[in-house]
Amino acid sequence: MSSKVFAIDMRTSVKEGMLQKLGRLIDALDLGQGIRSRDLVAIKLHFGERGNTAYIRPVYLRQVVDKVKALKAHPFLTDANTLYVGTRGNSVSHLRTAIENGFDFAVVGAPLTIADGLKGGASTPVPIDMEYIKTAHIGSDLVDADVLISVAHFKLHELSGFGGAIKNVGMGGASRRGKMDQHSGISPKVKNKACIGCGDCVDHCAQSAITLIEVEDKQKAYIDPEKCIGCAECILVCRQSAINPQYQADVPVFMKKMVEYTAAALKNKQGKAFFINFLTQISPACDCYGHSDAPLVRDIGILASTDPVAIDQASADLINKESALPGTCLQTCTGPGEDKIKGVYNYIDWTIQLDYGQQIGLGSRAYDLEWLENK
Repeated sequence: MSSKVFAIDMRTSVKEGMLQKLGRLIDALDLGQGIRSRDLVAIKLHFGERGNTAYIRPVYLRQVVDKVKALKAHPFLTDANTLYVGTRGNSVSHLRTAIENGFDFAVVGAPLTIADGLKGGASTPVPIDMEYIKTAHIGSDLVDADVLISVAHFKLHELSGFGGAIKNVGMGGASRRGKMDQHSGISPKVKNKACIGCGDCVDHCAQSAITLIEVEDKQKAYIDPEKCIGCAECILVCRQSAINPQYQADVPVFMKKMVEYTAAALKNKQGKAFFINFLTQISPACDCYGHSDAPLVRDIGILASTDPVAIDQASADLINKESALPGTCLQTCTGPGEDKIKGVYNYIDWTIQLDYGQQIGLGSRAYDLEWLENK
C-alpha cells in the first residue's frame, strides 16, 4: 500500500515566502490528528557540528514550533549526544554548539534539551526483540515525549548511504550506549600510542571494565570486553582521544540495526509521529563533520509524511533524478536518473535500510508524491 508524501519546491513569490509555504506543507500533515492539548512534543533534529553550515536553518524550525503551539501543545527541540568526541559529545557543549548555530529560544521559540542527558547516560531501555536488537537504548526525553516530529536534513552518509528520517530517529535518537550498539556491538578500543595512562577512564567506568596495564614499560588503559556494556562514556572521558569505537560491523548489519532502533524510538508513538525532510544543501557527508562540502545537486524542496520509509525513498528518488552540480566531489553517476549515492559511496547498497524498514513494518517503499501548488 502506498503512503502519502507531500512536497514543496523552493520557488517563492510576493504572495508567499518560503516560511509561509513551509507552514502550508505542515498543515498538509494535519498535526492535529496526533497532537493533543498539553502534549509534550519532541522536535528531533540535528543541531549541526560547529563549523558545519549545511544543517537546517533555525528559522524553519520556528514554523514547526508555531504550528505545535497553535494546537496548545508544548514543543521542544532535541537531539542526543554523539558517540564520537566533538562539539556535541556532552549536553553542555552540545547546547552551546546549538545556540552558536542559531538554535536559540529567541529564534526558534522553544526550549532545547539533549535527549540523553549530561553525558549520555539518560537512556531508556526499549524491548523490541528483533533480529539484531533485543533491547534498544533510546534517549529518555524522546521516549517520554508524547509526540515525535522528525525534522531531518537529507544528505549522504558514509555508512548508510544517506541520512534522512530513519537515521535522524534511529541513530540520532539513540543514547550513547545505543549508538555504540549500532556502530559496533563490541567494546571500544584503546589506541596505545595516544594513551598516556592517566587513569581517568578507569575511575569513571561504572562496570570496572577498564584497568591500567603495562605496555612497553608504560601504563596504558585496557578495556575488558567481557565486562564492558558498551555505554561509550569512556570515549567522552578520554582527553587524549585514545579510545574509539571499533567500526567492524558490516554495512548491511549496521543499516538493519539502525532501522530496528528507529522502530524502538517509535514504539510508543503510534499515530503520533511525523516526518519532514529538507532536500537542501545536499552534502556528500553527515552534518556531524565540522565542515560541509559543496552540495551535489540543486536544492529540491521539502517533503513531509507520516511514513519514515516512504519519505526517505521519495527523497532518494528525487536526488537521483537530478543532474549533478558542477564542481562537486561527484565524479560518476552525474546525469539525471543516475544513482548519486552510489556515485559517492559505491560500496553501499542504500536500499537495504528501506527494504528492511518495509519488511519489519516500519513503513512502505511505495508512495504517492503530492506537490503542493505554488501561489
